[in-house]
Amino acid sequence: MGRFGLILPVIAILVAWAFTALFIVDEREKALVLQFGQIKSVKEEPGLAVKLPWPIQDVVRYDDRILSLDVQPLEVTPLDDRRLVVDAFARYRITDVTRFREAVGGGGELLAANRLDGILRDELRGVLGSVTSNDILSTDRAALMLRIRNGAIAKAQDLGVSVVDVRLKATDLPRENLDATFARMRAEREREATDERARGQEAAQRIRAQADRTVVELVSDANRQAEIIRGEADAKRNGIFATAFSADPEFFEFYRSLNAYEASLKGNNSTMVLSPDSEFFNYLKSPTGQ
Repeated sequence: MGRFGLILPVIAILVAWAFTALFIVDEREKALVLQFGQIKSVKEEPGLAVKLPWPIQDVVRYDDRILSLDVQPLEVTPLDDRRLVVDAFARYRITDVTRFREAVGGGGELLAANRLDGILRDELRGVLGSVTSNDILSTDRAALMLRIRNGAIAKAQDLGVSVVDVRLKATDLPRENLDATFARMRAEREREATDERARGQEAAQRIRAQADRTVVELVSDANRQAEIIRGEADAKRNGIFATAFSADPEFFEFYRSLNAYEASLKGNNSTMVLSPDSEFFNYLKSPTGQ
């Protein structure tokens, strides 16, 4: 019983050690079997796989999905010397795990991302520095992204990765340039506003002058027509007076005297100094002449 009790733990340890020879490859990853740091085999098919037990052989796993990399913002100088700050991102995939392992060693995906970031930054500077800022800022810049991606693909082959896509997230002016641009835009808008106000004032003065001229013409025409109407009325009045005078001169003289009396004694003006025998009082005298 004592001997069996000693053998049982040893058997359990051997079984557990044997199980270290088995490992599972997930469908989302690729695996490398390493023996003392040297690559012995590549496991790309998902499922159960076998290797020599640990520590003779070990397994290193790498993601087989498309990975994302945010490139650190960098400043580029296009052909027109208008500096821009570019923020980009890339999509890549590990296609050759053997070369990937040889390139980055134990640094893994983090070291590969750092090296790929350097490659992308070089390509961004090279491609975007060969065109103008208007080409970079335009909506039709797919050709530039394709050039950057193709250049990165060629340089990233030594890493065992394939660059799937490269895109610009943002393209901005540096802060100092941005402030200067805003100041220039503000000055331009103020100049345009001043020009608009000047044109508006000129138009207002022209409209006022035209209105004043129209008023003068209308008033002059109205006065002319009024004088014509007044003259015609006076002529008709004089004609009526002439007709009345010719019909009854005595009554006409009496009517004229009454109008004179009314005009002379109007309001508070009730005192007149005249000779008693003045013709003005002819119709105020009694029939006896007193």
